[in-house]
Amino acid sequence: MQRGKISFGKINLNLSKPPAAAGNESQPQAGPSDGGGFKKIDKNQMIKQIEDVTEDLEAQRLKEVMGLTGFGRKTAKVFDINEQIAKAKEVAPAPPPASDEDDDDDEDIIGPLPSMASGDNGGETKEPSKKPSKNSDDDEDDDDDDDDEDEDLEKKIPDSHEVKMQHGSKAILALAGDPAGARLVSGSIDYEVSFWDFAGMDSSMRSFRTIQPCENYPIRDLHYSITGDMILVISGNSQAKILDRDGFEKMECVKGDLYITDMSKTKGHTAQLTSGCWHPYTKEEFLTAAMDGTLRIWKGIKNKEQHTVIKIRAQGGLKTNASSCAYNRDATLIAAGCIDGSIQMWDTRKMFVNTTHCLRGAHQKGSEITSIMFSYLGQQLATRCNDETMKLWDIRSFKQPLHVWSNLYSRYDTTDCCFSPDDKILVTGESLAKGEKEANLHFYNTQTFEEIKRIAVTDSHIIKTLWHPKLNQLFVGCGNGVIKCYYDEQRSLRGAKLCAVKKYRKKRQVEVVGVSQIITPHALPMFRQEKSGSSRKKMEKDRLDPVKSRRPDLPITSGQGGRVASSGGTLSSYVIRNLGLSKRVDDDQDPREAILKYAKEAEENPYWIAPAYKQTQPKPVFSSGTEGGADGDDDGDDEPGNKKAKKE
Repeated sequence: MQRGKISFGKINLNLSKPPAAAGNESQPQAGPSDGGGFKKIDKNQMIKQIEDVTEDLEAQRLKEVMGLTGFGRKTAKVFDINEQIAKAKEVAPAPPPASDEDDDDDEDIIGPLPSMASGDNGGETKEPSKKPSKNSDDDEDDDDDDDDEDEDLEKKIPDSHEVKMQHGSKAILALAGDPAGARLVSGSIDYEVSFWDFAGMDSSMRSFRTIQPCENYPIRDLHYSITGDMILVISGNSQAKILDRDGFEKMECVKGDLYITDMSKTKGHTAQLTSGCWHPYTKEEFLTAAMDGTLRIWKGIKNKEQHTVIKIRAQGGLKTNASSCAYNRDATLIAAGCIDGSIQMWDTRKMFVNTTHCLRGAHQKGSEITSIMFSYLGQQLATRCNDETMKLWDIRSFKQPLHVWSNLYSRYDTTDCCFSPDDKILVTGESLAKGEKEANLHFYNTQTFEEIKRIAVTDSHIIKTLWHPKLNQLFVGCGNGVIKCYYDEQRSLRGAKLCAVKKYRKKRQVEVVGVSQIITPHALPMFRQEKSGSSRKKMEKDRLDPVKSRRPDLPITSGQGGRVASSGGTLSSYVIRNLGLSKRVDDDQDPREAILKYAKEAEENPYWIAPAYKQTQPKPVFSSGTEGGADGDDDGDDEPGNKKAKKE
């Protein structure tokens, strides 16, 4: 503990006053060489104040360790009391003779007793002798803490259980997880993208949808947006695509003009895409990198043209290509790993003409920087390259890497690395070298740079690694089309734990019994079996049968040319025939003739209506079609004469 610094109170050094008499035991002795002294003070009070200063110094040290010194109200001014006393010795004049008035002068403001200015300090002067032994104990404790910390980091790795998901038979080049942790999407070199839903899967671990969004182009990179409702698809094509959550296309970027040399004048990329990523907090903004030497920022789904073009230059000013790109966590920097081995960064708050950070020769020239990844705090940067190295960088001092891990063989140009959610562990995989049987997943400590653990994953290459921060699960994409998920039963949440415990229900298989046909050409018709012809002919034959085809009743035909429908076809005739009438009603005859047929019988033998209206009913006269009336009495005077022919 540093006892020379205090940060509170007020010290009154009265250098002009002489020290007190030697006979007074309660006043500390200060000679001429001391350059001054303190006021009269009780010994017990002095010890109590020193203890208070010690406690305050310990509290101040604790705040510094916890990082709380910069918050809250302003602290008191910190100064070195030993330095102040040394300066006072040099400039102080000789003390005058002692006087009784100074002895009797008592003031309230009293400072603590410095160790070097006290002549007889009791037990307090023995504390510096104990300090080396205390430091040695602290060193031992620090070593023990480091060992415990390494053990704790190893326990934080979720690898107690593992499950396997089969994407296909080709290498998996892209892997992305939903921010909410509900879904996983994987892309392969076989042009297919598979969607995995943890809540809907069982222990068989089968994807619920597989599509080919970019036809015959391998899927190089996949990224979920910050809201999880859109997926950025980076393929071997020059046009990036945006899919919705279920795999339906929402947008396709515009392809640039191949005949324009100035890349800032084209509307899109003109060469194969290499990488891409979403903006950390803007919903419809994303970044793409391609082999045409540019990075392009796209804003909006409806606007299919790019918003900003960033040109990448090599050391001589020539064009170079970016093999990977990334945003930092607060979107103030855009980083690109280039094929010439350089790492270039641009500040998004400025123009993209010049780089903010540019480090030439960060990796071997001609080897692709397959992955560039910012830490969650944003102070560190990890790069993975095909020169069999992985490097950790501090952005605040970007000239030299913090550490370099070598002998990490990488065969694919999409091999990546990732940080743990607390930024204490860096994870990467290696490709399977010739003569080896298993590829390993390596875990490194970002503070001590030591290897924490190594997990043997598969007998193929390890290309993609994803440590989901919300699920606390590790997803590893392999070269044989297998996705392995590692999780811990206690520390991991949901995800693969949901579907690993669900039992796979087998579907009932329908038993099909084959019937052998016996051909009997001369059998009787009642025992003859039908020939097994084609199903189409049998269906056409059944179609003609009204019983087998369940043909409905045909509609009735309507009358034509003034004729009514056929007898029994109308509703009235159907009702009359079913009422039990003995005589059949013929609907074909004229209704007027049918009524006149009963006129004579009704007149001779009236039954209902005629007797009721006998007194008032006029005599009915019917026209029978002849010149006379119905009874033959009328002379036909009332009938109109024949129509005269028209004069020509």
